[in-house]
Amino acid sequence: MTTGGKIAALVRLTALSDDDTPVRISRVPAREAAERELSDPRYHQHDPNLLQRALNWLWDHVGELFNSAAGATPGGWVGLIALAAFVLLLVVALRLRLGTVRRTPTTRGALFSDAPRTAVQHRANADRHAAEGHWNEAVQERMRALVLALEERALLTPGPGRTADEAATEAGLVLPAYAGQLRTAARTFDDVAYGGRPGTERAHALLADLDSELQRAKPHLTAAPTGSRG
Repeated sequence: MTTGGKIAALVRLTALSDDDTPVRISRVPAREAAERELSDPRYHQHDPNLLQRALNWLWDHVGELFNSAAGATPGGWVGLIALAAFVLLLVVALRLRLGTVRRTPTTRGALFSDAPRTAVQHRANADRHAAEGHWNEAVQERMRALVLALEERALLTPGPGRTADEAATEAGLVLPAYAGQLRTAARTFDDVAYGGRPGTERAHALLADLDSELQRAKPHLTAAPTGSRG
């Protein structure tokens, strides 16, 4: 029985005398007496606590929400479950199609961060990483070999703090026929080194081919070697 029902019952009881003869008693005092009686803790020992009442309220509203959704969906609950399954499959398909979400590089680090090496050493490292299937390292080492080879030919002034983008831009001035390929190589390096994009065999092969071509390329004679000294 609800609290209101208990109060009403007690009001009726207090309106009767011991011999069941109705007595005249005003409504307000009777209600106050009933409320005092119902305030006794023994009447509430089995009431749900505050947390339970909150959970009951939540589940009631969640149930109403799902019932409303099922009612608005063709096929009722079966249609709702089918729709949820379709959305899940769509998310999985997009995830497989797009692959790993790549971070957009926000900064560009220096191309070289360790002790000076020669182009031959970087090429050897790139070949070793490629043979082991470590394409991230292979791509980075091949780009370093490419830039160092241009410095060794005096087509670029050595610049320890130079970024891949800066090296590509400067090299494009003395080798304009390769400017586009150099910019692509720099973007590939930055994506792998700083953007979280995985290196691939194809990316390394493109850099290796460009490195080989640049070793035979003739510089633009009117352009002077450029760069920044560290």
